[in-house]
Amino acid sequence: MIRIVMVIIMKYDKEDKENRLLNTAFKLFTEKGIKDTSIQEIVDNANVAKGTFYLYFKDKYEIRDILIAKKSEKLFSDALSSLRKNYIKNFSDQIIYIINYVIDELTKAPILLNFISKNLSWGVYNKTLIKLYDKKQDKQETIHNLFTNGIKENDIQLKNPDVTLFMIIELVSSTCFNSILYKDPLPIEEYKPYLYDTIRGMISKRD
Repeated sequence: MIRIVMVIIMKYDKEDKENRLLNTAFKLFTEKGIKDTSIQEIVDNANVAKGTFYLYFKDKYEIRDILIAKKSEKLFSDALSSLRKNYIKNFSDQIIYIINYVIDELTKAPILLNFISKNLSWGVYNKTLIKLYDKKQDKQETIHNLFTNGIKENDIQLKNPDVTLFMIIELVSSTCFNSILYKDPLPIEEYKPYLYDTIRGMISKRD
């Protein structure tokens, strides 16, 4: 019994330190920039030993990559949770709903948008990082599962659904970054209809 309790405590302590490092790094990266943030500053602010940092991360660039993957994955996870609260039967409407949710969240959080930059697809396709640092991922519905199941259920003929989903997310990531921050080529609300028409065309049924 004592051994079990100790294992639980050690696991909690490990997760707590890891989360403190991640949260602290995100705060410093967004306030100071990655270049001007040192590992020493991260551990000092997280109140952990410097050696502990290297138990979890190779360097500050790896923790940056993990944060980008986790933050972008959470955007899609929250979008899926919101979708489940709404009855949307049409497959393409479901995808547009998720994309619109993600865009609106990034529009409301320019700090997060700048941090993720144009790497939104990391939350879906950087599986190595996600599996290492978010063990709950495999138990949850994902945008990838929704997309691939929807393609099959609606008999949509795509040569490679994985590539199509990747292209959709990359299109959203790169073009919306410029649209939200610089209104280029249009302000985001004016740009959305063009984007969504393109996405619908990518996942429409083909004879």
